[in-house]
Order: sequence, then C-alpha cells, then structure tokens
Amino acid sequence: MKISKAEILKSSYIRLIPVLCFLALLSILAGYIIPKIYSHTNIQNEESPSPQRIKVVALGRLEPEGEIISVTGQLGERIARLEISEGSFVKTGQIIAFTESYNEQLQERDLAASQLAEIKERIETDTLTSRVQINQAQAQIQQVDQPQLLQIESQQAIVRRLEAELANAIQVRSRFQKLYYDGAISQQTFDEKKLAVSSAQENLNQAKETLNQLIKSRDTNIQKARIDLSQAKVNFLKVKSHSGLKSTIQQLKLAEARLQRMIIRSPRNGQILKIFAYPGEAISQQGILKLGNTQTMYAVAEVYETDVSAIKLGQQATITSTAFAQPLTGKVSQIGRLVFKNNIIGDDPTAKSDARVVEVKIRLAESKLASNFSQLQVDVAIDLTSPGVQQNDSP
Repeated sequence: MKISKAEILKSSYIRLIPVLCFLALLSILAGYIIPKIYSHTNIQNEESPSPQRIKVVALGRLEPEGEIISVTGQLGERIARLEISEGSFVKTGQIIAFTESYNEQLQERDLAASQLAEIKERIETDTLTSRVQINQAQAQIQQVDQPQLLQIESQQAIVRRLEAELANAIQVRSRFQKLYYDGAISQQTFDEKKLAVSSAQENLNQAKETLNQLIKSRDTNIQKARIDLSQAKVNFLKVKSHSGLKSTIQQLKLAEARLQRMIIRSPRNGQILKIFAYPGEAISQQGILKLGNTQTMYAVAEVYETDVSAIKLGQQATITSTAFAQPLTGKVSQIGRLVFKNNIIGDDPTAKSDARVVEVKIRLAESKLASNFSQLQVDVAIDLTSPGVQQNDSP
C-alpha cells in the first residue's frame, strides 16, 4: 500500500510533540532555578569575609645607618697620601687623606704665623718702650713740680723779706728827712738814707723778677712734661692699632682655612667601603671614597604605594638573599613619606618596571651578618600580623 507524503509529515509531527513539550518544561525550570542559584551565590559571597593579608613582600636593598655617603675634595686635586684603607673604621674628624697642595699651603700658613709672631714681638717691644716713656714723663712732672715749687716758695719768702726791708728803709728815710729839714743832720747822712731806700727797692725788684722767672720756668717745664706724657700715651695706643696686627691675624686665619681644605677628614663615624682615588690620582666626580656606618645595618624595602598603609612601626620583617646562609630578621623603624618610581627591578620578567613605591626602613637584628653586603638586593617580607604602632606624622 502506498503511503502519501501528507501522512508521512503528520506522523513526524506526532513524534516531535513529546520532545517539544520536554524542551518547554526544561526552559521553564531553567528560568526559575538559575536566578535562585545565582541569588544564593551572591548572598554567600556578600556574607563570607575576604581573606586577611598576613604579609607584604617587596624588593629591597641593604644599606648602613645614615645611608652611604661620598667623601670628596676639590675636583682635579691629586691625592698625596691616604691615611686609611678599605674596610678600616674611622671616627668623626679623623684625617683620611692629604692632597698634593697640602705642603704648599702648610708653608703659607707657617709664613703667616711667623709674620704674626714678629708683629707680636714688635708690639711687645714697642709697648714696653711706650710704658718707659710714660713713666719717664710722669717722673719728669714730679721732678719739675716739687723742687721748683720749693724754690718758688723760698723766693716768695725773700720777696716778703725785701718788701719789709724796703718799708723799713722808707720809714727811716722819712724820719731822717724831717731831721734834715730841721737841720739836725747833714746832707750826706740824709743821702745815705735815700740810697738805702733805692737799694732796698732794687733788691726787691730783682727778687720779684727771679720769682716770676721761677714761676714761668716751672709752668713751662710742667707743660712740656705733660705734653711728653700725652705723646707717650698716644704712642702706647698706636702700637696695637697701627701695627698691622688685625690684618696679619686675618691672613693667618685665611691660610689656616686653605690648609684645612687640603686635609680630608671623615664627616662621621663609619667604615671605608670603597676607595676611588689613590695617591697620585686626581679627585673625580666619584669622590675619594664611600663611607657608611656598617655597625648598624638597614634593609630598605620598596613597598607598593597601595600596600604601605598596612605597615606599622615595629612590625617584624624577614630578609632573604642567596648571599645569606639563613634569613635575617628585623623590625620596621621608618616608613617613608615620598612616593616615587621603583629603583630595584627583580628577576621576574612580568614585574612592573615603573611601579610607584614607598621606602620602608627595617633595622636588622644582626647587623654584623650584613655589614659586608651594602647595596645588596634582597627580598623583604613584612609580617602584618606582628604588633606595631602607627607612625606619628605630627611635627
């Protein structure tokens, strides 16, 4: 019996009905169940806490306390003598080296010192001479004053005596004049009395003249002695002010300062890490040497700027490197306040080469183990679970 095409299609549709019903039911169930599952998953994610970070890892380097400093001198100046060697320890102010100009500057300093000594010696001699002149002038005043004053007083007494004699001679002459007018005495006798008055007057005039001369001489001599005294005092003051003492002292100070520039001294306590300029070599941009206080060592970790807020002072840290037989430990002692581009790039090719980092300093518990590894690259792990305190940013 031949089956028609319409019957074949009808039979196919009948067989597909159960399949279509199953797919429709499956779609309804998926639309109801999947949102429920997704919603339950979100609720679980919101309720479950995020895992707590227990450490921050970073690349770092080892450096001495106070960092490594470069000790240098005048560029181009040659080193004459070194007083230290690599690895030796020095103290603040200790002489490290002498430059070639040291001997020349030493001679200039000694010349200035000898000139100053000569000036001081001349000042001492001139001062002594001036004091002698002052003493002589004072003695001259005393020699003129007292003896001549006595002479004047003696002459004044003579003048007073002669004045009395003159007065007496005048009285006698007056009496004899009356007698002469009365005819009681001769002309000769009266003339003698007049002569006596004239003689007494002459003696008095001479005595007064001598007194005036003595007074004038004393005044003149005292005035001259006082002038000599004043001049001696002026010379005494001029000795120091016009001797060139101040300028010579300044020249000596300048020569001493130039000499000290030729002496290279250690600016701090520390260990000589590297010498760049040996005797006979010129000082270059590298300086003379590198110096660091390796008795106290630090690990400087470059921590990502997003991680630094989790770090506190006093937290424990572990420092590792293939250079050490065992890890080193330490505590966070300082957290930097400046964000900059990282300087240390590790071996990981996927690591960022332009990351923004903050320096965190860790003081090592055993500095001796790291004292010979300044600038060594290390791996640093800071334990965030260890106790610590926030860094105080207040001034």
